[in-house]
Amino acid sequence: MTRIISIVSGKGGAGKTTLTANLGASLAKMGYDVVVIDANLTTPNLGMHLGIPLSPATFHDVLKGKVTIEDATYQHESGLRIIPAGIGINDLKGVDARDIPAALLDLIGKADIILIDAAAGLGREALAAIEASDEVIVVTNPDLPSVTDALKAVKLAEELGVKVTGVVLNRVKKKKHEMKDKDISAMLDNVPIIARIPEDELVQQAISVRTPVVQHSPNAFVSQKINKLAANIVGEDIEIRKPWYQRLFNFFIQE
Repeated sequence: MTRIISIVSGKGGAGKTTLTANLGASLAKMGYDVVVIDANLTTPNLGMHLGIPLSPATFHDVLKGKVTIEDATYQHESGLRIIPAGIGINDLKGVDARDIPAALLDLIGKADIILIDAAAGLGREALAAIEASDEVIVVTNPDLPSVTDALKAVKLAEELGVKVTGVVLNRVKKKKHEMKDKDISAMLDNVPIIARIPEDELVQQAISVRTPVVQHSPNAFVSQKINKLAANIVGEDIEIRKPWYQRLFNFFIQE
């Protein structure tokens, strides 16, 4: 069975697209047949993150009926397949986000996992992506505005009868002003926090060279955390190797 998972956030800037690209690359490395789709029709970025800023056929063309979804599917060097969206203004003409669920039907049974990079916010595009999904993962930052908007995304998914797999706390800096996990869980009606992804400049470095950080810096702690999340999603488990300075600190504590 093909699992369709939308990666959503209540607001922009949470790191949703970055997480989608990296989860896809991580799952592909684990041997899963993964397709990532840019369903952010208005402001798409997934193709840029994966080094495919321009392509002959896009998800917009699929929605317009100009090409099949196979025609708009490209193989990435990480092993995943990507269906990018068009980045031009003209790509928006004649596109209806409500056609997204039907557009995915031809992929059912032809992939293990489909990851949808949904539009930020709770507009028509995000709604259509959620409706097309079996489950959603909500991405938020550990601050009050982000968590407040994440709650709206959770409630919207629940109203549509779509399973909320969990919440990913992204760009965590471990600062005193950041919300505590227990407070975030309480605000989100105890939806489980399934990962805490740290803020790391390696992520931005990877974006600059249009490569997922799990591929660009596979041994980095942030990459390990993403790989751990990917493993959890498919019911597997991997061990995270702590950063060298934590291992050194633990060594002296034990001594």
